[in-house]
Amino acid sequence: MMEDTIRLLEAELRDAQLNADVDALDRLIDDALLFTGPDGRLVTKADDLALHRSGAVRFSTHIPSDLQWQQVTPAVVVVTLRARLGGLFHGQSFAGDYRYTRVWAQRDHSWRVVAGHVSTVALPSPDSA
Repeated sequence: MMEDTIRLLEAELRDAQLNADVDALDRLIDDALLFTGPDGRLVTKADDLALHRSGAVRFSTHIPSDLQWQQVTPAVVVVTLRARLGGLFHGQSFAGDYRYTRVWAQRDHSWRVVAGHVSTVALPSPDSA
């Protein structure tokens, strides 16, 4: 049951990112979000929504793999996944493999991302061998 919920939430988040759906992102991201980007900068919910709203970040590719999760409490789940990403960030194109870690928490009967981190993956994907 929880695995279905996690897979659905991650798919909703991915679709929202690909479509720059700020309303969906607003619903899926907690107001208290703390997220560390690949450059080490801390991003808040307001920062993330502003990037999508303005078009400063645009995803054209978002292919997840290796999704793993661990339920910490009935209301907290830690998710990690690898993703092949591509798009634009402040006018600069990017593409590569990234690893996300996200903390989902259930608040007011809704699951939201409360914390996360994304970093580039320097090693080749096992699929590319």
